[in-house]
Amino acid sequence: MQAIVAALGSAVLLLFVAGGASGLSLDYYDRTCPKLEHSVRWAVKKAMKNDNTVPAALLRMHFHDCFIRGCDGSVLLNSTAKNTAEKDGPPNISLHAFYVIDHAKEAVEAQCPGVVSCADILALAARDAVALSGGPYWDVPKGRKDGRISRAIDTRQLPAPTFNISQLQQSFSQRGLSMEDLVALSGGHTLGFAHCSSFQNRIHNFDAASDVDPSMYPPFAAQLRKACPAHNKAKGAGSTLDPTAAKFDNAYFKVLLRGKSVFTSDQALLTVPKAKALASKFAEDGEEFEKAFVKSMIKMSSLSGGQEIRLNCRVVR
Repeated sequence: MQAIVAALGSAVLLLFVAGGASGLSLDYYDRTCPKLEHSVRWAVKKAMKNDNTVPAALLRMHFHDCFIRGCDGSVLLNSTAKNTAEKDGPPNISLHAFYVIDHAKEAVEAQCPGVVSCADILALAARDAVALSGGPYWDVPKGRKDGRISRAIDTRQLPAPTFNISQLQQSFSQRGLSMEDLVALSGGHTLGFAHCSSFQNRIHNFDAASDVDPSMYPPFAAQLRKACPAHNKAKGAGSTLDPTAAKFDNAYFKVLLRGKSVFTSDQALLTVPKAKALASKFAEDGEEFEKAFVKSMIKMSSLSGGQEIRLNCRVVR
């Protein structure tokens, strides 16, 4: 949906065409790896045919990568005998679809060996995941480098589903991201699924006065309690984050305003006027949400990090 990008105005994208302060550019691989984007899209599209959870997985993977030392592909690295990597940190245990990046990297290496970073491939895959799910398409600034450091302990820096608005704002502002970015990027929850453990705090023993978060629509809370009984240990149990979890749209904001959000961090958006106003705007106008989401994705995915081009996305070169 190129019109979405055009509607942003040319200022943001022109910065990257020229190289910009981030060192990224839209034409970074035009000469050295011209079929890069086709190869990545092919890998994402093929995976989606067999697993409709792939788009959410890739979008979340990219987000979790960028929030630790910038977008450097460190989330892709495997643990070793001497180091537990990010992907094995508690917030990332449920990440999956790493094979999609592996397949894309193999295809790219066959065409242009040693040229394209895993971090760039992940950024492109996240964009394709959104676009192939019915969301907007945008031109991704490229030129990221891969990092050498990946530590599970650093995943404590990731914003948690139990965060309140102050904690969310602090986490985002530390990375140069605004309230607008926070709300727009939260809309990425339109894709995906939440395991019971990530929202048990809202539906069981909420506080001394109530077993359930009173801000939650009662029939929805009852539905969640049925899916996730107290002390439930069943693998795979949980809830989608909006009713159209395989489609990128603005349904997340619509259900949020109706008291049907899943995470504490979702509900937190309604606790301050500015965030609530943005959520209301995005619920009413899907195109406004898409424009804001694209702008914020470009901003977030341009966080710097990395020093090398990995030949294998799972291993430091």
